[in-house]
Amino acid sequence: MARNDLGSLLDGLLDQGGESDGPSGGALLGALLMALGDGSGGRDGNALSVLLDMLTEAGLAEEKESWIGAGENRPVTGAQILQALPEDTLKQVAEQTGVTPDRAATEISQVLPLTVDRLTPDGRIPSGSLEDAIRRQSA
Repeated sequence: MARNDLGSLLDGLLDQGGESDGPSGGALLGALLMALGDGSGGRDGNALSVLLDMLTEAGLAEEKESWIGAGENRPVTGAQILQALPEDTLKQVAEQTGVTPDRAATEISQVLPLTVDRLTPDGRIPSGSLEDAIRRQSA
């Protein structure tokens, strides 16, 4: 699946339109998942698992768990995303989407909690195709 398609699926999941200047949060998160999944386009849930593991390793386990579990989603900041992600990966995402790494991190921090929350309604990270999991939740 193309990068734009994964971003579009994520935008649909997040009920985001294309009114903003620059890439949407879904497009940025889609580019990040593509980069973490070695360009697999989210064909499996592994890219999401890799991202969530990075957050845990960066000290954001409680935030991550709040998105997967029931209750209020704890926020993260762009600065926390910058620290959690490999610099080269964030630079790649920024270059692909035409924004700075700081803006990419900020936008990702705003959409990630809701995205994970919506993809884990049963408290588990989806297995199999991430694209299919997004389609199921958007339906």
